[in-house]
Amino acid sequence: MAEYSAVRDQVTDEEWQIRVDLAACYRIIAMYGWDDLVFTHVSARVPGSEEHFLINAYGMLFEEMTASSLVKVDLKGNKILESPHMINPAGFVIHSAIHEARADCGCVLHTHTKAGIAVSAQVDGLRPLSQISLFPYSALAYHAYEGIALNDDEKQRLVADLGDNHALILRNHGLLTTGITIADAFLMMYALETACQTQILAQSSGRELLQVPQPIVEGIQAQVEQVTKGLGGQLAWPGLLRKLDRADPSFRD
Repeated sequence: MAEYSAVRDQVTDEEWQIRVDLAACYRIIAMYGWDDLVFTHVSARVPGSEEHFLINAYGMLFEEMTASSLVKVDLKGNKILESPHMINPAGFVIHSAIHEARADCGCVLHTHTKAGIAVSAQVDGLRPLSQISLFPYSALAYHAYEGIALNDDEKQRLVADLGDNHALILRNHGLLTTGITIADAFLMMYALETACQTQILAQSSGRELLQVPQPIVEGIQAQVEQVTKGLGGQLAWPGLLRKLDRADPSFRD
């Protein structure tokens, strides 16, 4: 509680809201079983600053994350607000690269799920096999594996491969999504992860698979706007927060 008070008193209301949503995102990832002990990461840009973003305290489980425990850093990895926590160096390379290059990426979400890694290792990558696969498929790019992301030289190639897309499959590694908001990045990851799980299940039958016709694939974005009523991730996000609050509201501390 002391940590909560100390951090809350030093940040704006806008930053605190982002902290609460980001801590919630970590908890939701744990709830869905997408976490990988302490080895993946989600970041969010601090409102009012193009240079600062929030990322998880390295070593904390996602189910333990709170608004106060998130670490505020600049694009060089310097802590902007005093914190006893360290950050994941590979996470910093990936997230700082995208936050610096893409002003429209308020949130960057990265996972190492079994289904995501399995699809990342397939030559064809994600295939348009299901309705939900079409959502990320139309905004999807790929980045070749270069080892653990510790080399600053990889940043330029990572950003170039992402382009103006909001979903990226990191070959032999995992999944990455971005969004203007945390809710948008989460919804894109939900679609991408579910598409990967569905693809692996379909392939396990050993039977020939039927892909969605290309004209439908090409027209999916207009349909997405209709389905989400133009709200994007915000359509589902409040309900997810209510679910977290019923289970354990400590993410707000």
